[in-house]
Amino acid sequence: MRRRTFDLIASSVGVLLAVLLLVAGGLLIWAYTFVNNQVTTQLTEQQIVFPAADSAAIKALPPDDAAAMTQYAGQLMTTGAQAETYANHFIAVHLKEIGGGKTYSQLSAEALTQPNNAKLQAQVDTVFKGTTLRGLLLNAYAFWQIGQIALYAAIAAFVGGAIFLILSIVGFLHMRRTPAEAELQPSGV
Repeated sequence: MRRRTFDLIASSVGVLLAVLLLVAGGLLIWAYTFVNNQVTTQLTEQQIVFPAADSAAIKALPPDDAAAMTQYAGQLMTTGAQAETYANHFIAVHLKEIGGGKTYSQLSAEALTQPNNAKLQAQVDTVFKGTTLRGLLLNAYAFWQIGQIALYAAIAAFVGGAIFLILSIVGFLHMRRTPAEAELQPSGV
């Protein structure tokens, strides 16, 4: 095979890969932007504000949970990372206290056997609402995290596209400098 033919094929494939990666990077940036905007908009509309660092709500938490909550003290919840912290270090702690360590399904099953126990019914209702809010916040966190992954993938795609583009340009330049009769592998080898 002629060296120029090989350079042309390899460089052309490189250009195609560069275009593919650059388009993929653009789509991944769009995905990141869409997910991030949706999560931010939905969380902002809820108007959930983290308790102040010196509040009784923070001081009542176990030390690790208090430390996690303090980093966002007084802030409006707008990101998935904040939603995850609030769900796992604030709501989850309160759900354990309210339910005595039992899950909603355990409390609900218990309440079915005691339909006249108003205190237990109220406990089930509160744990259901808290569990639902916690789940919604963790879903916001999951989607936000997917957006973050899309951002990193976009950066990698852009870098890969740029590398392929540069290598393709070098390949085309090499093709122009290679004699027309040059072989990829000289005969007799």
